[in-house]
Amino acid sequence: MKKARRAARELALNVLYQWDAAKLPFEEALETALEFADLSPLKTEERIEEAKRYARLLAVGVKNNADELDARIARHAEGWSPERQPAVDRNILRIAIYEISHVDSVPPIVAVDEAVELAKKYSTAESGKFVNGVLAGYLKKEERIGGTTT
Repeated sequence: MKKARRAARELALNVLYQWDAAKLPFEEALETALEFADLSPLKTEERIEEAKRYARLLAVGVKNNADELDARIARHAEGWSPERQPAVDRNILRIAIYEISHVDSVPPIVAVDEAVELAKKYSTAESGKFVNGVLAGYLKKEERIGGTTT
C-alpha cells in the first residue's frame, strides 16, 4: 500500500499543478493524468487501481477544500502566503494538510514525511525544509499527533 499511496500522491500533485499553475480545467487534468500515468511499477492491476482511486480522492478533496487549506497554510507559512509560494510547494502543502485533516487512515507524521519527499523530488533544494517547517507548525498548533483535530 505504501508504494501505491506514494504514486497516488505524485499523481494528485500532477493533477493539482496542471489545474493550479497551468489553469487546465480540473476534470481534464484529472482524467488525462489518470489515463496516461505510468503506474506499471506497482505491478498488479489491484494496486494500480488503488493508486488511481487515492489520487482521485486527494485531487478532488484538495480542489474542493482549497480555500480552507490555503487559509491553514497561510497561518503557518509566515511571510509566504499561498499565492507567493511556488505552485509545486503550495500543492504539496495542500495535499499534506488535506490528508492530515480529512484522511483518517494516514497518520500525520506519514503525511509530513511524504510531503517532504515530494518537495525534495519535485521542487527546489530548500523546499523540503520549507514544507517540513510549515507542516510542523500546523501540527503543533492545529492538530494533535494522533490526527484528531483539536
